Amino acid sequence: MLNEEQQMLKDMASEWVRDRVPVTALRSLYGHGGGGVEGSIGHDAAAWAEMAQMGWCGIVVPEKQGGSDFGYRSMGLVLEELGRTLAASPLLSSGLVAASALRLGGTDEQKARWLPGIADGSVIGTLAMDEGAHHAPEKIRLTAEASGSGWKLNGVKRPVQDGMVAQFAIVAARTGDGVTLFLVEADAPGLTREPLDQVDARVPAAWSFADVAVEPEAVLGQVDKGAELLDAIRDRAAVGIAAEMLGSATQAFETTLDYLKTRVQFGAVIGSFQALQHRAAELFGELQLARSAVEEALTAIDEDSPALPGLASLAKAIAGETVHQISSQMVQLHGGIGMTHEHDAGLYLKRARVAEQCYGSTAWHRERWARLNGY
Repeated sequence: MLNEEQQMLKDMASEWVRDRVPVTALRSLYGHGGGGVEGSIGHDAAAWAEMAQMGWCGIVVPEKQGGSDFGYRSMGLVLEELGRTLAASPLLSSGLVAASALRLGGTDEQKARWLPGIADGSVIGTLAMDEGAHHAPEKIRLTAEASGSGWKLNGVKRPVQDGMVAQFAIVAARTGDGVTLFLVEADAPGLTREPLDQVDARVPAAWSFADVAVEPEAVLGQVDKGAELLDAIRDRAAVGIAAEMLGSATQAFETTLDYLKTRVQFGAVIGSFQALQHRAAELFGELQLARSAVEEALTAIDEDSPALPGLASLAKAIAGETVHQISSQMVQLHGGIGMTHEHDAGLYLKRARVAEQCYGSTAWHRERWARLNGY
């Protein structure tokens, strides 16, 4: 159940998303080759500014640093509405992930320096965790070696979500016998960024570190003991993108259901065929399970529940399976038109396949949930 303020936020987000960033806004980010338009930043900067003005960037930022501290359940409502129209923005990577990292592990100075900018949208942060095609935080190879009073970082991070527009990243590095997180500014000497083309027209980046020097004040949390902090950040990221996937799956289902109710074939509305009714009923059931898992995980963050790790992986895995199934069925049930770029179905499928891999794949989170529950 939503309280009055959350319901108002959801209604406002729903109306703004439909009017300002419909699916056609995403289509404009695509080039003729199927990926993003050359030179694109992967989102509409004007729309991002409007999101900031509405206060969405500061939903999980404490009031002391200029945010509203409205909670993760509230942030999930906004992300779900953005997912409905596949609206591209750095809200997840910056307003949720980077803000969470600073909340959980930042010093007072780091919070004072970066959180107000995240809250008003003037600063974009992100997380640099993955180093290849497969999510494997236990195999981090980027190194940070002590140098004078600070550190020098060497290695590559890819993909870094919204990495071409971010002003800083929380970078996970191998130090001694453990992992340490560093706050690294994007313009640091020795750091280069390369845009990566992606099927959903968003623009992640590869960040290459060549003797990138950082001061000891750049450490987030404790040296060699960053793995637990990284897990906590990733849990919140996984739940956030699960909320977005829930929105995408919901809209894909509703669009498909409308088509089944109106498309006439062999002299009958195709939705009258029992086989298709069974398919729709199965998808509806899966959607309700995903909603329950996502909402429970968002609440667990707000309540600081010890069950969060398991609930986060459960939400990411179920939302990933659901959006995979519904986006595939959306293409198939629309027939030939669903295969065209002009129809929305293919765009939902492409975004679903990317989101399924972000912050840990469906299989990775399913395996983690099993381990956490003793299987």
